[in-house]
Amino acid sequence: MGQPKFKRRKADRPDEIVAAALEVFAEKGFAAARLEDIAARAGVSKGAIYLYFATKQDIFRAVVEQGIAPNLDMVRASLAAPTGNFADLLRGLVKTLSSVVAATSVGGIVKMVIGESRNFPELAQAWHDKLVHPALDAMTGAIAAAQVRGELRPGDPRLHAISLISPMLVGVIWRETFTPVGADPIDIPALAQQHVDLWLRGVLIEAGAAS
Repeated sequence: MGQPKFKRRKADRPDEIVAAALEVFAEKGFAAARLEDIAARAGVSKGAIYLYFATKQDIFRAVVEQGIAPNLDMVRASLAAPTGNFADLLRGLVKTLSSVVAATSVGGIVKMVIGESRNFPELAQAWHDKLVHPALDAMTGAIAAAQVRGELRPGDPRLHAISLISPMLVGVIWRETFTPVGADPIDIPALAQQHVDLWLRGVLIEAGAAS
């Protein structure tokens, strides 16, 4: 026989709270998000949240570590053990990442971190330490390795990495800030893929490999 339903439900509660918090933070921002809102979205009592998280900051850290970081872990693993050429690897990663960004609430979290970092610097710190720094470091290392292999032209690999990530960030800011007030939407996956193709044409040693 399986476990009683209530035991499975209790075990699932932290994940449900984190998933609910991601949505509430993305919609309301950090300051305006209330524990009552998160509890209602998760289908638990406010008191149940305190069984797993002491503060709202703890919930945000869990959102970063459990709700968003697993996507980054996949990217880092691909960059650490690449198969095939760098151009194909990069196109595949950007396609996956931009699709995740376009289809989830992560863009709202990005906007929240940017908008509230002055009043809540711990949010920016957690986002940087758990996501931005590892992602940038992994991409920088992969670009540097491709340069050593003779696939890419010389250039600061960290700046190259930042230039690759930047269009997706602009797309997210546009979607979260301007599209709601009537601006034409941006197709984030299409933007990211077009930028990668242009970037590769500029830095690939063998120009024909970019076509």
